[in-house]
Amino acid sequence: MVKDAQKYALRGVSATKQEVHNAIQRSDKGLYPTAFCKILPDFAAQDEAFCNIMHADTAGTKTALAYLYWRETGDLSVWKGIVQDAIVMNIDDMACAGCTNDFILSSTVGRNKRLIPGEIIRTIIESATEFADTMRTYGVNIHLAGGETADVGDIVRTIDVGYTAFARMNRNNLVINNIQDGDLIVGFASDGKASYESEYNGGMGCNGLTSARHDVLHRQYAEKYPETFDPGLPTEVLYLGNKKLTDTFIAGDTKLTIGKLLLSPTRTYLPVLNEILKHYRTSIRGMIHNTGGGLTKVLKFVENKHIIKNNVIPTPPLFQLIQSESKTDWHEMYQVFNMGTRLEIYTDANSAAAMIDIATSFNIKAQIIGHVESNAKGERLTVTSPYGTFKY
Repeated sequence: MVKDAQKYALRGVSATKQEVHNAIQRSDKGLYPTAFCKILPDFAAQDEAFCNIMHADTAGTKTALAYLYWRETGDLSVWKGIVQDAIVMNIDDMACAGCTNDFILSSTVGRNKRLIPGEIIRTIIESATEFADTMRTYGVNIHLAGGETADVGDIVRTIDVGYTAFARMNRNNLVINNIQDGDLIVGFASDGKASYESEYNGGMGCNGLTSARHDVLHRQYAEKYPETFDPGLPTEVLYLGNKKLTDTFIAGDTKLTIGKLLLSPTRTYLPVLNEILKHYRTSIRGMIHNTGGGLTKVLKFVENKHIIKNNVIPTPPLFQLIQSESKTDWHEMYQVFNMGTRLEIYTDANSAAAMIDIATSFNIKAQIIGHVESNAKGERLTVTSPYGTFKY
């Protein structure tokens, strides 16, 4: 059997993105190096009381999965989720720096026109407006500034969907990570059905999709849709699973297809954070959006502390499925996937209880998942789970 690290390398992906981090380590870190997003001076107005935040991201290889599902079922609605994925990967990162309103978004879509028809482009454009309209009802204003759609079949196998987000905000409203001994960690669940979601969310973000797609789905997709993977990849890492996209999956009272489960759109926490920040902004020592790096993401924003996560949110069925099919080591699972916790807030006990209540009001599970200690013994992160205790 090919080991996890070998599979990632052979598929041309990385669980840690170490090469990228090495490449940017000498780059300017902005006004506040420990902020979750790079904070820039207010270049336009030159007002020292304000700052600028700009962030760019895409839906990654999740578009290949959406393409598969659309080809198999003709269901255009999966592209709505892809739009949400690409938008949320920007704005929820920005929210972790305290920015929860008045985002300006510009899209960049590259497609292989031979495979991606105009109806998909139309769905993508309309879905951005629909998502913005939904967020506006929760007090979150997103302003769509157009974008670029390019036919670049020579370099894009199917489609790439990305957004760049910009916001200007008062520096007094920033949340700068300053995690301290004694802080409690509030974890917010990635699965379930939030009050502002239309269906059950399996908890998948946009990270680990290359692994999930190839480790869960059946070999037949490699034969039917060679455009969904790099032709230079070795066959021993392509579509190794037993599941078909249209297989039924049952999680409690929820019944949906494997494809829809994997394509669950990246949940935005903006309605929740907008409410939390109204009342508890000054009580927050840190906010972490568990995207690339899973539950180890916090390590990029803290030093000389021991982060102890000893009461993690129960693993959603989706991640149990991925592990069962892939046989990935649980230690690796917590480093690649959010494992049911995609947002963490570091705060005091009284504020933690209130934040949990706010999350509950939006039908999102939340709980205290751990705490922070000094790292006198040199330990950085310990995750205690039903599958073992893991050190990072």
